[in-house]
Amino acid sequence: MVEPIVSDPTVERLLPFIAEALGADFAAYRNHIYRVLSYAAHFLGDDPRGREHIAFALVFHDVGMWTDHELAYLEPSEAAAERVRTQHAAHLDAELVANIIHWHHKLLSFAGPDAHIVNAARKGDWIDASVGMVRHGVTRKQVAAIEKAIPVLGFPAVLMRLAKYLRHGNRFAGLWRVLTRVYKV
Repeated sequence: MVEPIVSDPTVERLLPFIAEALGADFAAYRNHIYRVLSYAAHFLGDDPRGREHIAFALVFHDVGMWTDHELAYLEPSEAAAERVRTQHAAHLDAELVANIIHWHHKLLSFAGPDAHIVNAARKGDWIDASVGMVRHGVTRKQVAAIEKAIPVLGFPAVLMRLAKYLRHGNRFAGLWRVLTRVYKV
């Protein structure tokens, strides 16, 4: 069973670093973080090191859309995470944090260092980003339970709005930029 995680000390400690940039989208993004963390923890199992790295990375994994106004947001998101990691979480593995962010939209399994951690986050994000169409073995009922415990708050609509806004009103161009610059095989 996937257990909802509605609060995490790592996430809560880091949210103030991104709150201003997110503005009105803060609550929707925060809940996205917690839904993904819930799924990731399910796949990860009992791994405190992995969970802390995933929690840290998830705070920043999409944030480049807001901080850099960029739909090719992986590198800006990685850079934001590294700035904060260096000053506030130097004990975390920089490569692992970067890999969680960089590969979270990878279609196939990641095969590099700490693959089980990166893939737990990757699977979790796929479940939430696809609104449960991709489930990696999680049932529809479990997805519904997570979404009930941690409401979606229009997060998919936020992403569609940004795809249009950040490409000067052309949603297709925005979605194309995401598909070609963010998604990986």
